[in-house]
Amino acid sequence: MNLLDYLTPHTIRAPLTALDKRGAIDELVDLLTAAGRVPDPKALKEAVWIREQTRTTGIGSGLAIPHGKCPGLPGLIMAIGKPARPMDFESIDGQPVQLIFLLGSPPEKGSDHIQALARVSRLMMMDSFRERIYAARSTDEIYELLKGQESPTATTK
Repeated sequence: MNLLDYLTPHTIRAPLTALDKRGAIDELVDLLTAAGRVPDPKALKEAVWIREQTRTTGIGSGLAIPHGKCPGLPGLIMAIGKPARPMDFESIDGQPVQLIFLLGSPPEKGSDHIQALARVSRLMMMDSFRERIYAARSTDEIYELLKGQESPTATTK
């Protein structure tokens, strides 16, 4: 899986204006909606928030991957947000979040959803990449860092 098949500069925001977990989720869904990828933003916000209430998606080391399955989505969708300041996400390690990957998919695309979660996790386990992306100050900088890690033959959906 290549993340650049799902991400463009229009689906990345740095910095986020949101100051809390719920606001960050809403802002990222709104970003995807503005990019024409979400037909029913209210339903996706609700699906991601319900999933978040089940168990935090703040997985540790400064990363959160809120996600949800929502009928009506055309396929896997993804957005990235970088909080202006590290944000409390009730992470499992108790540390604030420095980067948020939001994922959404229709219920019948579970395999794509799992592959995306795994790819993001593997990418963010690389210490040098994680440090550089956390230090990034702009949308373009984050996108360029991702381009440096992902296959150059990617095509944007």
